[in-house]
Amino acid sequence: MKLINIVGARPNFIKIAPLMFELKNHINKIDYKLIHTGQHYDIKMSQLFFDELKIPKPDINLEVGSDTQAKQVAKIMEKFDDVTEELKPDVILVAGDVNSTLACSLVAAKKQIKIIHLEAGLRSYDRSMPEEINRIVTDTLADLLLAPSIDAVENLLKEGINKDKIKLVGNIMIDSLFMFKSFYDKSDVLQKFNLLPQRFGLITLHRPSNVDDKLQLKRILESLDTLSKNIKIIFPVHPRTMKNIENFNLKDYLKDNNNLIITDPLGYIDFQALMINSKFVITDSGGVQEETTALKIPCITLRKNTERPITITEGTNVIVGDDLELMYKLANDAINNKWKNSKVPVFWDGNTSKRVINAIYEAFEIL
Repeated sequence: MKLINIVGARPNFIKIAPLMFELKNHINKIDYKLIHTGQHYDIKMSQLFFDELKIPKPDINLEVGSDTQAKQVAKIMEKFDDVTEELKPDVILVAGDVNSTLACSLVAAKKQIKIIHLEAGLRSYDRSMPEEINRIVTDTLADLLLAPSIDAVENLLKEGINKDKIKLVGNIMIDSLFMFKSFYDKSDVLQKFNLLPQRFGLITLHRPSNVDDKLQLKRILESLDTLSKNIKIIFPVHPRTMKNIENFNLKDYLKDNNNLIITDPLGYIDFQALMINSKFVITDSGGVQEETTALKIPCITLRKNTERPITITEGTNVIVGDDLELMYKLANDAINNKWKNSKVPVFWDGNTSKRVINAIYEAFEIL
């Protein structure tokens, strides 16, 4: 079987790494290639992750770069169409909900190439999020839908997806989380920023609802400044967030506070080392909600909804919307070791990549 694996953005790299390792054991039956669309293209958002996660060099890089949502999708479609003519795959595998996932799925569907969607069935039920559109369309087109959690399976069944196309395989991001665990202890990131385990909070923000609105971004920075009086805070700032901080003239909120540590985006190993040693995490990232649940670390999500509700119903996650007073209260609860009981969802065990390969063998009758 000729399989193309598609990556384009930071979350994809984390998901594809364990699968690329597992595919090495099946090279006699699955001829696989790796295509990078170039949706994330700078070294801190792309190349550093390839290096740290030991992902092989992509066979092809489309180098599309940034643009508006529609134009980026169009660029990827045009270039990926040429790739399919050259490589003539039987199947493509797309992960998550980024623009590369949607674009390559549309091309494959038009050309009658089978589609595997890794991380299928997640829903926020908020169509103002571009990612929600990407998820829904990709799941509609996919021939094999690999769900990370039971609620994702239920979503797909409610939408009328044939149950024979759906496989519960677990969360592949947790494979990466466990696979590289020995490297976190070797990271010097805590020493670099003068941090002690369990004596700091970690912040990550990048979504438009939080960083594209000047008033909201100002409120968040003010709240972090206040919170940092109780505990050290480290804030690796996403390029989009820093650009807006500069454009909105909010850089003064990042000065003169030794307890609020601002840094450039970090690589996977250093970021995970910070997360594992943090007292709590404040985020708007979907992947971080999952990772904190697997690690049983208190997570406070600055969003009005989540496509990963199992991190709330079973995990450590609490959604606060834009209620920054609630964020402050919950952070202090975490500081004082007051947090809800939680458990790790089924199949979030580090073996998802093996179940993915088994599902591919079964679905496409590879003998």
